[in-house]
Amino acid sequence: MKRIAVLTLLVALSVAWSMPAKAQRMSVAEGARQSRKADKKQQKAMKKYEKAPRKADKKANHRAKRTS
Repeated sequence: MKRIAVLTLLVALSVAWSMPAKAQRMSVAEGARQSRKADKKQQKAMKKYEKAPRKADKKANHRAKRTS
């Protein structure tokens, strides 16, 4: 019974130790890909932010035309 517990603990620890080591190893290509992905996401957010005032003006003009 103790052997099974020790073996299970050993397997669990070996899996836990291997995870961070794999996460730390990032190739240059992977880093560049993640950087491009983050840049694209930021550009999309900026575009949305820039569109908001135009969209609000368009909506206000549309409402003004309907009421007059």
